[in-house]
Amino acid sequence: MAVKEVSPFDFNESPFKVIGKEWLLVTGEYAGKSNAMTASWGSLGIMWGKPVAFIFIRPTRYTKEFVDKAEGLTLSVFTEDYRKMMNYFGTVSGRDEDKIKKAGLTVEHDNGRTYFDEARVTMLCRKLYAQPLASEFFIDKGCDEKWYKNDYHTMYVAEIEKLLVKE
Repeated sequence: MAVKEVSPFDFNESPFKVIGKEWLLVTGEYAGKSNAMTASWGSLGIMWGKPVAFIFIRPTRYTKEFVDKAEGLTLSVFTEDYRKMMNYFGTVSGRDEDKIKKAGLTVEHDNGRTYFDEARVTMLCRKLYAQPLASEFFIDKGCDEKWYKNDYHTMYVAEIEKLLVKE
């Protein structure tokens, strides 16, 4: 299948489906190494006049170390054939093994960002903002009580600089 670059403004898939049902593979690259994790929380939209992704990563995740040290990150979406792999990336730590190698993914690079040939959609992003979530800012305290025990995600706002879609 051919890969085509499209404007984020022409990407007309539902973010509810892409993020919440298909999930994202968040990948960070630093000092020649990469690590990735599955994410099913996030959003796509406009911030500061730019097409952006909002991504959330807990401080305990190894991938966060890569994302924090790098200028950018990638978000990859795979077909349902890769569901088992996506579960694996969400449950095994890259501290313990090279998940990318073990999954057999074909690694590509773009401006210090790792992405994968097998992905059906790839968003190459540049970080614009990062901020830890905090208990005192929850208006709906039920979300804090249900999802957190002092292990708050960091929210990243990342500009989608390039969007690749398999045809």
